[in-house]
Amino acid sequence: MSTRTADTRRLAVAAAAALALSLGVTACGSDGGDKASDRSSTAASASGAATTGASSGAAKVSGPITVFAAASLKETFTDLGKKFEAANPGAKVTFNFGGSSSLATSINAGAPADVFAAASPATMKTVTDAGGATGEPKTFVKNTLAIAVPKGNPKHLATLNDLAAPGVKVALCAKEVPCGAAALTALKAAGVNLTPVTLEQDVKGALTKVELGEVDASLVYRTDVKADAAKIDGVEFPEASKAVNDYPIAALAKAPNKDGAAAFVAYIQSPEAQQVLTAAGFQAP
Repeated sequence: MSTRTADTRRLAVAAAAALALSLGVTACGSDGGDKASDRSSTAASASGAATTGASSGAAKVSGPITVFAAASLKETFTDLGKKFEAANPGAKVTFNFGGSSSLATSINAGAPADVFAAASPATMKTVTDAGGATGEPKTFVKNTLAIAVPKGNPKHLATLNDLAAPGVKVALCAKEVPCGAAALTALKAAGVNLTPVTLEQDVKGALTKVELGEVDASLVYRTDVKADAAKIDGVEFPEASKAVNDYPIAALAKAPNKDGAAAFVAYIQSPEAQQVLTAAGFQAP
């Protein structure tokens, strides 16, 4: 073989090797690019899924939810309970309405409940002090008093002073109950001393005495007067501004349905629920 032929072969081999090396590098570069592209697509998909999950909102709550609530909340909470159930078809809200002080006592004694809505911070405090609430209770409405009288106001009662007139029979809530504590505050602000013929354990009891004609007047919440307008009349008085009750609500520490409790508490503070409450005569917090 001539020297020229050998040189030619060596050049051909070198060229082929160079070409193979070039193709290998290109292939590796392409594979890395594909993997990077795959990683980008995966990240984008995950981001999109997270965004979709956030925009879809929290899952609907379900199961029984037991709410202990002040008697003065009966009409509005019954309505709001139905609306809550409509928005959460798997949930069933059950209420226990009564005097806030007795409800607090029951909760502290271990009564199974998910939510407590009280008519005063003092009654809620008995539960929080015992470690019975989850988080800080939230004030969701305020309420003030009015004088409830029979239809037509036959005794022509116009002020708190009129309640102390001879022959006027008055029903009050017991002082341990928020409506009773508020009544004492209002009477003190007016400088009025009176002896009620009965002390009731919740505001509905005091209102019923007027409905039945057993008393000439009772001091109840404005919301109760409005809810019972077909049966009784209400008289406003200026000292009511001295006895405004804050209504706090809290999920309970031993709630059997913790998710349901949290959801109901949040719902009561929502614009929809607030609209129902203020339409009933409650004041915004």
